[in-house]
Amino acid sequence: MATVKEITTAMEEKMHKSVDALRVDLASLRAGRATPALLDKIMVEYYGTPTPVNQIASVTVPEPRMIVIQPWEKNMLKAIEKAIMVSDLGLNPNSDGVCIRLNLPQLTEERRKDLVKVVHKKTEEFRVICRNLRRDANDSVKKAEKAKEITEDDVKKGTEQIQKITDKIMKDIDAVAANKEKEVMEI
Repeated sequence: MATVKEITTAMEEKMHKSVDALRVDLASLRAGRATPALLDKIMVEYYGTPTPVNQIASVTVPEPRMIVIQPWEKNMLKAIEKAIMVSDLGLNPNSDGVCIRLNLPQLTEERRKDLVKVVHKKTEEFRVICRNLRRDANDSVKKAEKAKEITEDDVKKGTEQIQKITDKIMKDIDAVAANKEKEVMEI
């Protein structure tokens, strides 16, 4: 039924997707400079449907510490403003009736340390996801052996391969986290 190669390939694919998800998740964390990704998780009520800001407005970064949001429909200005105010970004939107400007103040040392803790927490969540994928792959290999689909040697090679892939992915996760931590601590 399932070969060791199929099991390891499926696991590796899922692990790579989780590393990509970590990158996306960390991109929405505020570092020292402005980036449109900060607004990725902010949802605005758009005709009864929660919609990301970047799907109802143009989001640009004209300066390193400023984000400009220009809604495609003027009536969405107040809704976007409200969504930003209730978000966990801690930013005050400035509206001029046409667009919203978000000025990002300099991060304090304390806030940077808090953000590093958030980076570590998110990183650990993704490490746990990868460990669970490794466990599931090892279980699948053992089930295949019990069903006499693969040999004992295949099991040994398979578990070694699974561990090698897991170690590589864990290094990738650590590298992503280290880059974000460096970005957050940069003044």
